[in-house]
Amino acid sequence: MASPPWTALARPAQLPPAGDWRQWLIIGGRGSGKTRAGAEWVKAMVAGEAPFATRPHGRVGLIAETLADAREVMIDGESGLLAVSRSLKPVFEASRRRLVFSNGAIAQIFSSEDPDALRGYQFDLAWGDELAKWVHGEACYDNLQFGLRLGERPRVLFTTTPRPIPLLKRLMDDPATVTAHMRTEENAAHLAPGFMAAMRERYGGTRLGRQELDGVILSARQDALFDLELIERHRCDAAPELRRIVVAIDPPASATRRSDACGIVAAGRDGEGTIFVLADRSRQRAKPHEWASAAVALHDELEADRIVAEVNQGGDMVEAVLRAAASTIPFQAVRASRGKWVRAEPVAALYQQGRVRHAGRFPELEDEMADFGPDGLSGGRSPDRLDALVWAVTALSGRGEEPRIRGL
Repeated sequence: MASPPWTALARPAQLPPAGDWRQWLIIGGRGSGKTRAGAEWVKAMVAGEAPFATRPHGRVGLIAETLADAREVMIDGESGLLAVSRSLKPVFEASRRRLVFSNGAIAQIFSSEDPDALRGYQFDLAWGDELAKWVHGEACYDNLQFGLRLGERPRVLFTTTPRPIPLLKRLMDDPATVTAHMRTEENAAHLAPGFMAAMRERYGGTRLGRQELDGVILSARQDALFDLELIERHRCDAAPELRRIVVAIDPPASATRRSDACGIVAAGRDGEGTIFVLADRSRQRAKPHEWASAAVALHDELEADRIVAEVNQGGDMVEAVLRAAASTIPFQAVRASRGKWVRAEPVAALYQQGRVRHAGRFPELEDEMADFGPDGLSGGRSPDRLDALVWAVTALSGRGEEPRIRGL
């Protein structure tokens, strides 16, 4: 028996809006059905199916945070193009980074890490997934706009979980954009049993829950210690030559389902004393040997000078676990004697002075920074990524040895 058409299964927010729009923006919680909506729309447009299209569309751009995300989510995912387009018999040509449909239509995949790759291509249709996570969002968005020049009415769909970034806000304000909002709970029938109950228990009433489940774009707390607009203003794509690099760890007390994450953040200092945040490799529900291996791998990747780790919870165990992963790793134990807010205040002051810059985007870390007030994070969550950041910046902001100069 043939399955019902998408128009009979979809919720209203998953169907393209009426009107003369150029950009359709779907902002939704995790698991709310954004990917399925995107894949079904692209499939219908490629096939020329009514009421979506009056003719087949032959040139499609698919843009994700990384090439791996484009393939694993937009193409191979459970709700991706291969799953919904069986009648068009699509074939993915990995070497050419494209999906070829039986009617001759071609969907080319791109990474937000390389916006210049969009130059030279032209499309009559595009789908951008997780726009708020794009590495070079502004440049990627601009190059995509220049490429939407085929057909009578080229259009693009953006599907994303919300984050308070300027690009997303500007897109919502554009009169050529039609915006739809979706909550995770609206798609509960297609999620694992008990998922929503578990999410409500852990994240109900929190800022993270409102953002990741309800699809609400949240601005920073009025009493937040860190200023997201300031971080955005000082952000850079890459760090210069650095004189010192550290990897900081805020280890959890346990590795159970309810455990805090293990914060793992790397930062470096240049010859003028400016500190650059380089990476956030924090791990959720990781066992000691897992977070230790992740920290050591980051240390080796960046050729860092040492690993700094808080030992209030684990004591000597923290160093022992790291030594088991790499016996000769340079290690410095730090112990918290003051509260998290007091420890973070000097770091926030360095941000305000423009002496700390983010070399890239770190959404989960920056979410914690935007939500960190005098009472900690909303909902009582632990600021694990932020704690690791504070230890890294603190280790670099004082006087210390000056190792050899290196470039990233």
